[in-house]
Amino acid sequence: MKRFADLTEQEILALAISNEEEDSRIYRSFAEGLRKDYPASARMFDEMADEEVRHRTMLFDLYREKFGEFLPLIRRQDVKGFVRDEVRRYAAAMEYETARFYRKAAESARDASVRELLIALAEAEDKHESLAEALDEKLLTPSTRSAEDETARRMFVLQYVQPGLVGLMDGSVSTLAPLFAAAFATHKPWETFLVGLAASVGAGISMGFAEALSDDGSLTGRGTPWLRGGVCGLMTMVGGLGHTLPFLIPEFWTATVIAIIVVIIELAVISWIRWRYMDTPFFSAAFQIMVGGALVFAAGILIGNS
Repeated sequence: MKRFADLTEQEILALAISNEEEDSRIYRSFAEGLRKDYPASARMFDEMADEEVRHRTMLFDLYREKFGEFLPLIRRQDVKGFVRDEVRRYAAAMEYETARFYRKAAESARDASVRELLIALAEAEDKHESLAEALDEKLLTPSTRSAEDETARRMFVLQYVQPGLVGLMDGSVSTLAPLFAAAFATHKPWETFLVGLAASVGAGISMGFAEALSDDGSLTGRGTPWLRGGVCGLMTMVGGLGHTLPFLIPEFWTATVIAIIVVIIELAVISWIRWRYMDTPFFSAAFQIMVGGALVFAAGILIGNS
């Protein structure tokens, strides 16, 4: 990726041409989707698409005059820190961003004709922004807003809740056995704390890499692998540390009782998250996670007392 400040005048014009092509296709897609139920709005988007085509022609004529026929491939996503690389939900946001791009490009243009054209295009995009904002209330019906909210919720669940829940479950459950085995084998809180700390950190690193390497997110839409891996690894470590920290208390039985209470709270939180975000009935989620946690907890105590 390149910084906007590093673009040459040729690349700025090529990017502007690419933007106009993309925007015209977006408007044309809007028009096709609205044509049946909102023919007037569809005609407005057709006109906006036609206007973007005219802008593209003006830009390309100037580009050809300055730099010839070859047009380098450069797109929004190739430029860092200026035009955002994301799906534009609203035409107003798209027009605002394009107008901002033209003004920024005009500031760095040395050629007077290039600067004049870019400023004119920015003013034209401002008019489009006003039109798009006027259409907002008509097009974004309650059902449309509800569908967009549900899509955003699904993406949040896929990218954050799901890997975080997997990590929290693994950290809370898998570290029970080594922690309580060490506790009942030694009856020494500090040594038990060290075992729990090592198990939590190790599980966090392992789960983080496992989640990051399991899916690059390109097909599933689950987000970048390192983001998911970071969330999963962090929540795994948090899940293990929750019932490890009580063993900083010097008195063994006090630390053990508090650790058991923390475990119950952790399992209840996991059950609530599964109910809230994963559409699992609360009592079913609670039963499943409590049974699993109890089995691992019992295994740790039996091993520690053997």
